Amino acid sequence: METNGLENKLKGLEGDPDLQFLLKGGDLLKVLSPSWKKTRYFRLQEDCKTMWRESKKTFKKNDTFSLDDISAVQMGRQSEGLKKNTEEQVEDRCFSIIFKSRRKNLDLVSSSEEEGKQWVKSLQKVVSNLNNLSRKQKTEHWIFSCLRKADKNKDDNLSPSEVKSFMHLINIEVDDEYVEMLFKKCDRSKSGTLAGEEIKHFYDLLTQRDEIDVIYGEYAKTTGFMSAQNLVDFLLKEQREKATLADAHRIIETYEPDENAKEKKLLSKDGFLMYLNHPDAMILNPDHKDVYQDMSQPLNHYFISSSHNTYLMEDQLKGPSSTEAYIRALQKGCRCVELDCWDGSDNEPVIYHGYTLTSKILFKDVIKAISEHAFKTSQYPVILSLENHCSVEQQEVMARHMSSILGSALITSPLGDGMPTNFPSPEELKGKFLIKGKRLNKLEDTFAEAAADDNDVTEEEESNDEDAQKEKNTKKKLKLAKELSDMVIYFKSVHFHGFEDAQKNLSFYEMASFKEGKAMKLAEESANAYVRHNVEKFSRIYPAGSRTDSSNYNPLPLWNAGCQIVALNFQTPCTDMDMNQGRFLVNGKSGYILKPAFMRDVATEFDPITLTRGDWLTHKTLHVMVISAQQLPKVNQKKSSIVDPLVKVEIYGVPADVAEKETKPFDNNGFNPSWNENFQFDVYVPELALVRFSIEDYDSSSDNDFVGQYTLPFNSLKMGYRHVPLFNKNGDLLPSAGLFVHIMVLDAE
Repeated sequence: METNGLENKLKGLEGDPDLQFLLKGGDLLKVLSPSWKKTRYFRLQEDCKTMWRESKKTFKKNDTFSLDDISAVQMGRQSEGLKKNTEEQVEDRCFSIIFKSRRKNLDLVSSSEEEGKQWVKSLQKVVSNLNNLSRKQKTEHWIFSCLRKADKNKDDNLSPSEVKSFMHLINIEVDDEYVEMLFKKCDRSKSGTLAGEEIKHFYDLLTQRDEIDVIYGEYAKTTGFMSAQNLVDFLLKEQREKATLADAHRIIETYEPDENAKEKKLLSKDGFLMYLNHPDAMILNPDHKDVYQDMSQPLNHYFISSSHNTYLMEDQLKGPSSTEAYIRALQKGCRCVELDCWDGSDNEPVIYHGYTLTSKILFKDVIKAISEHAFKTSQYPVILSLENHCSVEQQEVMARHMSSILGSALITSPLGDGMPTNFPSPEELKGKFLIKGKRLNKLEDTFAEAAADDNDVTEEEESNDEDAQKEKNTKKKLKLAKELSDMVIYFKSVHFHGFEDAQKNLSFYEMASFKEGKAMKLAEESANAYVRHNVEKFSRIYPAGSRTDSSNYNPLPLWNAGCQIVALNFQTPCTDMDMNQGRFLVNGKSGYILKPAFMRDVATEFDPITLTRGDWLTHKTLHVMVISAQQLPKVNQKKSSIVDPLVKVEIYGVPADVAEKETKPFDNNGFNPSWNENFQFDVYVPELALVRFSIEDYDSSSDNDFVGQYTLPFNSLKMGYRHVPLFNKNGDLLPSAGLFVHIMVLDAE
């Protein structure tokens, strides 16, 4: 299409040699195994967003993938696949494309070191550029790529049939009469096709947002524009923000695209929309994006993002184990990862799900991967939860690997002088690793110089975490290596014998792990006792053994009981993982969220089940108006399939707060549907509540299909007219899609 080249849509990349290199493309060796290495031709398509890969198979279509799906491009033999399937001498020619979703890495080898570096540099530049486009630019980019696809004869013009094809591509079902009306409106030259400025006019008509016109018109009181004072009035009245004229001038200077308007300190409708589309003006409080909570409290006063059987990519019985699973969990802000350790060949311990057909990976490779990726998303401490099934000899190997690979970052003695009486804080433990596992003696004994005489613990205790069912609770002794035992400082695994016993007999660092069923029962029947237990001790929760498909459980009841380490299967997209992502979305995505004050008080009366009245009760009323959505993706990629979207607004929290309301479906329009429906919710414990916006494709004859969702803490909501970004089922951002709502939070009467 006529656009002076699509590269104009990418900031500053017009004629860029790196972009031109990708558009030209070239041969690369694709590596799947030591014996499967085949040459494939790769190039960037004209939309500057889709990579095309030639397939040599007779009946297989050539494959494509979007640059939006790329998480990282790594030079060298860094991936598990390249380390295993290539020789060291090709190190400088190797690179990997890492994807955001569960898609496997693409491991590639170039013909030369220079060419490999060129591929990596070019891909990194264009991916970075795409990620940094504004929402408006992403929308234009997407719409333009759809226009390219619709222009079947590539003549830079759009015929009526191509216009209808384009409407399908952007997710709108329209009848022939509507297409004809729209076409005539834009075909000013009466040529029977749209070209140049006519296509631009067509684009402007499509992206016209009436709801923005209405809001803007209410405040644009200065010759059709918003003055700085008009903008202040909007921010104060609608957005409930403390705004000054200086703030308004800054917004105009930053977002107004028209230089004449900017010079007169006026905000046009385009500038107003650009401002509303900016991440800092969306529904999530921008002050909560970075670390904003007190990080100097004891470690057990925080909810901690935690993964179960982190090594698994798929199910619990026969799926692959991989270091990539650890990398992905850490990239998502996970701060507690699990390692199931068993004896391997050549005296090298391995990690896999014992007594199953899951594949095995070397313990040392996992520790290396964790060491390299632990602190890229968050600087706060990482807990290594060890399930130790190894012989003493291989436990000693485990200890040596952790000591040599993690070095001084591994905590091997308490912070400060003398025997500690409480946990250190996340701030004090920045960049550090902590071991959770069995210990031969009490930590106090090391200070009393009274180390244990033997080196064994009961298998029943060791099996407390996850293998008790499989090993029938046998009382045989498991030998424990002193070197490994001594690395357990703040997280000693013990058996749970009730809250009273824990209070009387357990030191602060001694913690139990609970299977989800037992934990749920305690959270329901002894909620206040559980909350008090978690003020002083740690609790770790893990999924039931029956979840062989790696499904998850609802983490909310356990967070409501103050449990810090609620371990989920990170590899499984589901509502439970959406909640986990929402809980840890704020505070710099640090993986640590400070528990409310009423859950950090040993004498607390808080009970999430009965909601006994107390100072902590801060009853709020939430008003939500669901106004419209923009550029929703197709659920079914078939050309004829158009979304019939409906919006659900859900509150998750204590039982009294849990609620769900939904709009009517909007037929045959995923491009710009509108609802204008109002909902009201009572929220009694806002400190623990999460708000989830989800969009589904309505189906009267079967379950609705998931389109996108966004979950955030109730106390991180911004009031007023707000855009809501949307994540796909894997928790990755949908580039152009969004929801538009109005939010009001009031103190309940």
